[in-house]
Amino acid sequence: MLLGDIANVNTGLVLSRKKAEVSFEKKATYKLITLRNITEEGLISTANLEEFDSNDELDSHYFTQKGDILMRLSEPNTAVLIGEEHENLLVPSYFVVIKVENLNYLPAYVAWYLNTVEVKKSLERSQSGTTILSTNQRIIKALEIKEMSLEQQQNITAIWQLHQKEKSLYRKLIDEKERWFKVITKQIINQ
Repeated sequence: MLLGDIANVNTGLVLSRKKAEVSFEKKATYKLITLRNITEEGLISTANLEEFDSNDELDSHYFTQKGDILMRLSEPNTAVLIGEEHENLLVPSYFVVIKVENLNYLPAYVAWYLNTVEVKKSLERSQSGTTILSTNQRIIKALEIKEMSLEQQQNITAIWQLHQKEKSLYRKLIDEKERWFKVITKQIINQ
């Protein structure tokens, strides 16, 4: 089944059209998700969210909602599933928002599938541009999404989430070991 047949796929906001150039034009300020906030593993880091001053009140479809899939249009074309903790972030035009509408597909499964090596290779072959290679919405909609039972989709996503959690714990452990190593070496040097 094609992604465009099971989901609504739309690009984010072209920021230059709504950016308040001077303070008196500012009608609202929104938290903006950027490429820096998306890890290659498909996680969102909200540590350094930018703020966007808008010259207008923006429509709700430009903001993340729980269950949405956000996908980068440039390499590495990472897809992330939006949870409650990442709702109401402004989505710029270098992302597409995928809203799965077919009840036979779980959004978490579609996000996982979009991050598979096979899909990334397919997107890599279809990219265009001179300096920054990117993918367009038409190509994303034409991606083939493998059909599976809901039970299989749940199993895959449960394993994927455990794998993501494990990688996160390993990163934290490495950071802790690095801090420990620096303290120990500093103590040795200062003896």
